[in-house]
Amino acid sequence: MSDIEALKQEKQALIDKMLVMQKQFIEYEHQHGVSGKDYWASGDGFLSSYRQEYMDMANRVVDLAHQIVGSSRL
Repeated sequence: MSDIEALKQEKQALIDKMLVMQKQFIEYEHQHGVSGKDYWASGDGFLSSYRQEYMDMANRVVDLAHQIVGSSRL
């Protein structure tokens, strides 16, 4: 497998996980409601790790996309 193929597979795996996380968030929101304060300032439970984990994955997807095509974010 080429390096590009490995990057593409990693990117797709992250996107798949992000879609699962989005579905989980929607279910959580429908069951519990989520205010802006809950989303941004929650220190425990589902939302406490969701924001950071999702943001880290989204940033990695962008970085991978740039690596695959040979461009740069900056």
